[in-house]
Amino acid sequence: MNNKNIFGNIISVLIAIIVLFAAFGIVRSVDILRFRLEKISEQISAISGKLENLQKSIEKLDKIAASAPTTEKTANFATAEIANRQYYDQNAESGGRIITAISAETKNMNYIINNESLVSTIWEYCFDSLTERNYEHLEIFEPKLAESWSLSDDKMTYTIKLRKGALWHDFTDPVTGKKWENVEVTAHDFKFYLDVIKNEDVDCAPSRSYLIDLDRIEVISDYEFKVVWSKPYFLSESVTLGLQPLPRHLYYAYDGPFDGKKFNDDHERNRIVVGCGPYKFEKWEKDQRIFLTKWEKYYGAKYGIMPPIDNIVLEVIKLPNTQLQALMSKKIDRMGFQPEQWVKRTDGPEFDEKTGFLRKYKYPGRTYSYIGYNFNNLLFQDKRVRQALTHLVDREKILNTVFYGLGRITSGPFFMDSPYYDQDIKPYPFSVDTAKKLLDEAGWKDTDNDGILDKDGKKFEFTILSVTSSEIQQRMLPIIKEDMGKAGIVMNIVPVEWSVYVQRLEQKSFEVCTLGWAMGFENDPYQLWHSKEADQPASSNHISFRNKEADRLIEEIRVCFDLEKRIALCHEFHKLLHEEQPYTFLITPYSLIGQSARYQNVRVFPGGIETRIMWTPKKLQLPIPQ
Repeated sequence: MNNKNIFGNIISVLIAIIVLFAAFGIVRSVDILRFRLEKISEQISAISGKLENLQKSIEKLDKIAASAPTTEKTANFATAEIANRQYYDQNAESGGRIITAISAETKNMNYIINNESLVSTIWEYCFDSLTERNYEHLEIFEPKLAESWSLSDDKMTYTIKLRKGALWHDFTDPVTGKKWENVEVTAHDFKFYLDVIKNEDVDCAPSRSYLIDLDRIEVISDYEFKVVWSKPYFLSESVTLGLQPLPRHLYYAYDGPFDGKKFNDDHERNRIVVGCGPYKFEKWEKDQRIFLTKWEKYYGAKYGIMPPIDNIVLEVIKLPNTQLQALMSKKIDRMGFQPEQWVKRTDGPEFDEKTGFLRKYKYPGRTYSYIGYNFNNLLFQDKRVRQALTHLVDREKILNTVFYGLGRITSGPFFMDSPYYDQDIKPYPFSVDTAKKLLDEAGWKDTDNDGILDKDGKKFEFTILSVTSSEIQQRMLPIIKEDMGKAGIVMNIVPVEWSVYVQRLEQKSFEVCTLGWAMGFENDPYQLWHSKEADQPASSNHISFRNKEADRLIEEIRVCFDLEKRIALCHEFHKLLHEEQPYTFLITPYSLIGQSARYQNVRVFPGGIETRIMWTPKKLQLPIPQ
């Protein structure tokens, strides 16, 4: 009996174990099945989303294809009706002002003959071009004055169709007193722009260098024209689509042939700006301020890109600390900070993100500073000397003590975050010993033991120009002067006003200069570095750099459409400049902006803050002070 019970218990236990394992297997199978079903469901959702996006893309492409020309290859499909409308706040309240501090005056308002950054800024407000780069995606061109455009198969001819109804700003001719109103922008104004640039008597060598391969503009009608290039050029698309019109009725208001020299010296007309963009030039109070007002007849209004802010004032305040005082006292609304100000003066309650009335913004700047050596001076014609001078510039110290670490040391002419900049090329280190060795190889020795190097009876001494109002230069140059002295070099610092500085550069009447360049999305080195620009008056190659290998690389870059090959060529060019050291490349600083907290829709794009999309609530809007 007991044996039977034991046997029965064993059988019961075995059955229970089998049932348990079977149940576990069933549950496990159900879990696996459920997991697989979930994965399948996720995949179906993903596929569904992709199909939906694909359908949208197909619809968009169908729409584009339906409107695209059939006889020519479309160069850049315009998927937007008007450029950057998506970034404008359609609920913005119009009105108010923005007063921005500027540190220097300018000689005239004609950007064709005066490419100072201030005048460039004013023309950007007052003019529209054929297209505009997308603020977020700079590689995309979107329509502005151009309604559509197409490119021939040989990439040599662009056909442009203009919008109708874009008007030039109304104005009264300052010379004749004639009033001009409701004049439409036409293809003839684009042809006039190119004709003026191409005229050898017009003082516009920097602009002309970009258009040397642009052969002509053929006017088909008032609203259509062709841009014909003489040979392929890798920037032909951005140059063509960046073309802007020029008001013939302002600059050519006389009988007879166009006079380029008169264009340069037409002082009264060159004191005003007549554009076709969202802001109209109002007046210029010399050495005080420049007024721009919103152009109520701006064609962009009907497309939803009318800027909300009514008035823009550029206030001349030469000293950075005075600018900061004006910002803190609410006399101005916006300024660019010096690094020292950013570090030491922007940590107060005024800049509190919740309660302060000011905000600050930092982003990588597309500029670099440099020291440039005039190649017409025998002192700087040996590259060993130029290399030595670079070794005597303590860029790490300058970055940390002058820029407070708010920037990066650069070794070449391209934007540091672009593929064109060769990251493998490292800036020369600060080394007095290396500099002395290079100078000794170049024949510079202290033969009379007076502590100053000499060669063939000439002391190693030079003068560097500085801008009077630049605090950065005032702090940087004494550091460099002291380190130059350690190697037996005398460096004299001569501060001059900005207008005098520009004149000296244009005349190439200097030994050494220190300035900065702004960089575009893509750069053509021709303007700054080609030998043909070395002897041009007022050219950007103000140091008169000449180098046959550099010329070869520049010319290859200009006609190279293969991106990888063009990058490789730019790296070669970067390496050549690093070896030659025509500039001592210094710092790529961060852009440091401070502005009132009352502005809405403030966005930092890859190209910086776009003020045209900002707005102020009605209750916070301020008038222009009398």
